[in-house]
Amino acid sequence: MFVAATAALAGAVLLSLVAGSRPTPPAEVWKVFAGGADPYTVTVVESRIPRTLAGMVAGAALALAGTLMQGITRNPLADPGLLGVNAGAAAAVVTATAVLGPTSVTGTVWWALPGALLAGLAAYTVGTRGGDGGMVRLLLAGAVVSAVLTAYVQAVALSLPDVFDSYRYWVVGSLAGRGTEVVVAVLPVIVPGLLIALAVMGGLNALALGEEAAVATGANVTLTRGGGLVAGVLLASGATALAGPIAFVGLAVPHVVRALVGVDFRLQVPFAVLVGPTLLLVADVVGRTIVRPTELMVGVVTAFVGAPVLLYVLRRTKGNT
Repeated sequence: MFVAATAALAGAVLLSLVAGSRPTPPAEVWKVFAGGADPYTVTVVESRIPRTLAGMVAGAALALAGTLMQGITRNPLADPGLLGVNAGAAAAVVTATAVLGPTSVTGTVWWALPGALLAGLAAYTVGTRGGDGGMVRLLLAGAVVSAVLTAYVQAVALSLPDVFDSYRYWVVGSLAGRGTEVVVAVLPVIVPGLLIALAVMGGLNALALGEEAAVATGANVTLTRGGGLVAGVLLASGATALAGPIAFVGLAVPHVVRALVGVDFRLQVPFAVLVGPTLLLVADVVGRTIVRPTELMVGVVTAFVGAPVLLYVLRRTKGNT
């Protein structure tokens, strides 16, 4: 199964390099890396490489964040935006645009990233302060932070037409225009999130049995839950800053992964890192080719690609997810 998932990701990467407004045969793509391709083909393929890297990083981060959130909350409808991360990034973007004017994609990342992190931190601080509020209190804190920031975003965007014009493209989610420097900019946030996720995945198996059972098995529930939430916020913040608030990947991929490998988080975590990029890259290719020579933003396509996949998986598992 692991080999099949890896092969599917490799195929999605190749498809991302081949497909576009002007399709490039795989043999020509190989020549670009081996040498011998004409300058035009080199330019076309090299322009797709950063976009492909962005899709791989954002897809893996979103899928893993969704897996962590669903595992920690034991809620199959949880997604990476649960703690207000998306709303925080949006609030930072519209504020920067209102004050400084429209910025480049790289500039947007540098504003979205701290906004997402601060929103997640605020929700976590409010939700865990004052004793044992449990996950319900934390989720309510995330909902409050999201509601407040969303209202702020709507007020600013609707009051300032220039801000709205810039914001409406970012909020859909896209991989277009993401250079290598943008991917590098979010790695210091995403890599620690990945490492923390790897560290807590064993504890998530115990937590899935229930808090009391987890304590009885010797698991540190507080450390597992806190570490998982921190990792989820870091991963979701980095992905949102990189590609915008892309919907459905973080919600659908954990269900697909559970259908493939079961409920063991030691398998779910590595498979999420493979399946997430595959789904996002395929959705991006569809967006680039379905209305050629223009394109649909990947955030629009993920719903159309992800929804049927999720419905099929749910029917296969007969409600066991």
